[in-house]
Amino acid sequence: MTLVQIIVLSLVQGLTEFLPVSSSAHLILGGWAFGWADQGLVFDVATHLGTLFAVLVYFRRDLAAMTASSLRPARTVEDRRNRSMLVAIVFASVPVLIVGFLARDLVEQYLRDVRVIAWMTIVFGLLLWLADAWARRDRSLYDMRWKQALLIGLAQVCALVPGVSRSGVTITAGRALGFAPDAAARFSFLLAIPIVAVAGGYGALKVLTGEAPIDWSQFLLALAFSAAAGWVCIAAFLALLRRVGLLPFVLYRLALGVLLVWLVYGSP
Repeated sequence: MTLVQIIVLSLVQGLTEFLPVSSSAHLILGGWAFGWADQGLVFDVATHLGTLFAVLVYFRRDLAAMTASSLRPARTVEDRRNRSMLVAIVFASVPVLIVGFLARDLVEQYLRDVRVIAWMTIVFGLLLWLADAWARRDRSLYDMRWKQALLIGLAQVCALVPGVSRSGVTITAGRALGFAPDAAARFSFLLAIPIVAVAGGYGALKVLTGEAPIDWSQFLLALAFSAAAGWVCIAAFLALLRRVGLLPFVLYRLALGVLLVWLVYGSP
């Protein structure tokens, strides 16, 4: 990979990992636009670790509070809220981890198709619009219980299909359950921690036990750029969400999906 390719694809992965748009669709579009080949497993691992680092740094205070509250008797309302949030993250993470492990070969063999990605980008963009337009929006993160978390976790299973977008489908589910846009987004970002950690760890294990050589300079560059882009994306998205809502991201998804459909079916 060239330096330009590493920088561009790392920034794309870091930015789209947390936005309610499809990172797979953007990587495919980038490859089509510049004629780049698949970036490979080592690059995927580096960018996964980079985005994991970004979300850990951004939510470090929340994570520290949840950890501290879980290690001591719950004496305050804040302790109980922190424990409840930790339980919610666990319940929401279990379904996709189980299904992802059992169906990993199925996804790789049959669902990593540009046509699937194009249509999923459109369909789940419309679902995001419906959930945001018609659902109530008065629930905060403190209202999250294990049942709602489990429903969001079941929705997250859909993100195993390329083009759906993990953050997109979890924000959609959160909005459908009546959580305010910023609460749904923050919970989606917190859910990224166990999911990205497991995916990155599994990929790292395959890389370290494989025979292919690792270019550590490229690996560290991809990690650094994706981490920086991921942190900026989280901060900017939460700020934009309070000002403009989710509609601009819905429109962007639809435009991107239509472009991919044209590339698949209409381009010469």
